[in-house]
Amino acid sequence: MKDLFSEQAAEYARYRPSYPAELFEYIYSFITEHKAAWDCATGNGQAALHLAQHFDQVIASDISTAQLALAPSAPNIQYVNCPAENTPFPLHHFDLITVAQAYHWFNWEAFRKEVARVGKPDAVIAVWTYDLIISDDRKLNDLILHFYRNIVGQYWDAERKWVEEHYQTIPFPYKPLPSKEFSILQQFSREDLIGFFTSWSASQKYLRANGQAATGMIQKHLESIWPKNEERTFRYPVYLKVGRVSEP
Repeated sequence: MKDLFSEQAAEYARYRPSYPAELFEYIYSFITEHKAAWDCATGNGQAALHLAQHFDQVIASDISTAQLALAPSAPNIQYVNCPAENTPFPLHHFDLITVAQAYHWFNWEAFRKEVARVGKPDAVIAVWTYDLIISDDRKLNDLILHFYRNIVGQYWDAERKWVEEHYQTIPFPYKPLPSKEFSILQQFSREDLIGFFTSWSASQKYLRANGQAATGMIQKHLESIWPKNEERTFRYPVYLKVGRVSEP
């Protein structure tokens, strides 16, 4: 698994969205026991914090120590620095396994074997991704698309295509359960949007390649269409895949 977010861990933690309660409630509807959950590739613990409200124990893992250092603490959350495909967790331990905005980076076959090892025979696995943010302002939305496609577009890793395809074509070797789509709503100032763009892995690659921030290419245009002290509401479409763990 690639570690693309340690360098901008602080920006990632500050600007990444929280996931809606409705998403978790839907996932929980398939679960009968709430003893232990594993939040894999937890990043800075956004999903883990939700899980901690409903499970006796949450183990949240990530390969980035920088991100784990920024994760919120809770009495029933244990953070572990390890890859998704090779963990120190006990056999058949988890009722639920979640992967938020990271499944496209995995070695899926190796991860499947690890899921089968640490998940209970009837455990649920849920993975989800959110796509590009959407504004109701046409000019602002056009600028977001321009930045995404034309300025940093060539700097996205190949795995980004799975997100663009809304996880519809991504390998998911589990017994499928019915899925739904969700939305995240988030308030951003103009400066927040720039910070969010900066947290993108493609923006970091642009910076390393060109010696300057990609956001400088849109700063003046953004200022011309968005007053400085005004907040805007953005929507992220969230795409979920959910299934049951099967034996290796």
